Amino acid sequence: MNYLSIDWNPSIELFKIGSFAVRYYSLMFVIAFILGIQIIKKIFKSENISVEKADTFFIYSIIAILAGARIGHFLFYDTKFLIEHPLEVLLPVRFDPFRFTGYLGLASHGAAIGMIIAMYFYSKKVVQKPILWILDRAVIAVASGAIFVRIGNLVNSEIIGKPTNTDFGFVFRQLGEDFPRHPTQLYEAFGYLITFIVLWFVFWKTDKKEKSGYLFGLFMVLLWSVRFIVEFFKEAQVENRGAWDLNTGQILSIPMILIGFYFMFRKNKKVA
Repeated sequence: MNYLSIDWNPSIELFKIGSFAVRYYSLMFVIAFILGIQIIKKIFKSENISVEKADTFFIYSIIAILAGARIGHFLFYDTKFLIEHPLEVLLPVRFDPFRFTGYLGLASHGAAIGMIIAMYFYSKKVVQKPILWILDRAVIAVASGAIFVRIGNLVNSEIIGKPTNTDFGFVFRQLGEDFPRHPTQLYEAFGYLITFIVLWFVFWKTDKKEKSGYLFGLFMVLLWSVRFIVEFFKEAQVENRGAWDLNTGQILSIPMILIGFYFMFRKNKKVA
């Protein structure tokens, strides 16, 4: 008996009406967005920015994150499906046969790219501020939301860790397993919690927000470093990469981290 392991076999559905089910994973996304918009409203209020513009931020964000994460998943991990079924990539259904699937398959790297693109247009059309101004604030909300997304992954028993080969870990009964794995979803969630706390402290307790791009850079370094480290404990999400030591998630994280360092340590530039 594995006294240090946790038998993990929760229901993934909050409720179900006919063939339509609302899952806990969806609930985690809702919590993430609601918390994020409240954080943005608090920040905007402190800087005398109209709260209505925070509501518009929510619309831009949800479209950018879902579309970016969805496209990113198939672009980085399942290119064949993207080519063969391009319409189904952005829809929560399958056509052959027709069924509701929800948005299964979301890539955080794609979400990050989508969010940056959306914030460019948001900064120009809504707040009339430099893009780095909004990114420095948006990343605080994004870091908080990432925590709940990974909790949703845990409920779904997805993005699982490698076997621990010890009594410690989570036994994912939904997958028909009887041995413990690393709860990498919780590892990431904890790392993102630390990222959020650091960003929150730096924004409210220091003058670093006056340096354009600093908080965005700090976010990129912290969040993608967490992702890079936790990937060592995850099962591969794509085919075996042979002799490569780094997986796709880690390879994609490296440029993100380097971009972060650039914005943190570039020549000081005050926010206009």
